[in-house]
Amino acid sequence: MKILRHRLHLDGGKAVPFERSPNAGGRLEPKYLVMHYTGGSSADGSIQWLCDPAARASAHLVIGRDGSITQLVPFDRVAWHAGASQWEGLSGLNAHSIGIELDNAGRLQRKGGRWRAWFGTAYDDDQVMEATHKHESEPSGWQLFPEAQIDAAIRVAKVLMDKYELRDIVGHDDISPGRKVDPGPAFPLAQLRARLAGRGDDRMPVYEATTHLNIRSGPGADHPRLPEAPLAPGTRLEVAGEDGRWRLVYLLDERAGEAGEAPVEGWVHGNYIRRLD
Repeated sequence: MKILRHRLHLDGGKAVPFERSPNAGGRLEPKYLVMHYTGGSSADGSIQWLCDPAARASAHLVIGRDGSITQLVPFDRVAWHAGASQWEGLSGLNAHSIGIELDNAGRLQRKGGRWRAWFGTAYDDDQVMEATHKHESEPSGWQLFPEAQIDAAIRVAKVLMDKYELRDIVGHDDISPGRKVDPGPAFPLAQLRARLAGRGDDRMPVYEATTHLNIRSGPGADHPRLPEAPLAPGTRLEVAGEDGRWRLVYLLDERAGEAGEAPVEGWVHGNYIRRLD
């Protein structure tokens, strides 16, 4: 795959189908890639809806369950996919990200011995994962993503990350926690991020604290603060892992310890750190 004039082209050089959505804004210089699921019954139906002015929503790409790809908005224009959102000190991620919608029914409920979507379609157990969303406490059913769709998402994500030098790939539920749950537990976002992280050198990404920031022994406000807390704004950190909205970090500044000692390791809230270019 490659990108020419902000349109996605397949390996043979042919551009993917393009259905222009009117639900788009001004010029975009993207910093992130945001993954969604459609929550609908078909890719075609979702494409039609995202191209309807009444929807007041869009995405740059829709990926079908068979791996087919349709582009709705050029990658240099704002698509309306993120809504009220925040990530790494930025608000309103429409203006800072490329959005990909994956054809998937999303959350399912158990009714009459079958898993059913909000639009009524029933799914067999082998099409469903029962799991608890990272921002929730009770399990739900989630439609699985087929291999062809995951493979297409990986290929598209790689070319977008490389072309636009994107900082990170996140879920809609990361940038709008409590409001959105997509792409949900069935989408292997952590594995996708790990695969894409290997495209460059082996260094971990470096961030800085954007405010006075508590650093804790575990991923959550119920864990004790470390003696180094609070970190001063501008403290540099390496991010080594994640758990929901929390990030496992190593301190890079003088507070990381004396020469020969291991750097301080702890957990901070991801909303209050910013990646350094």
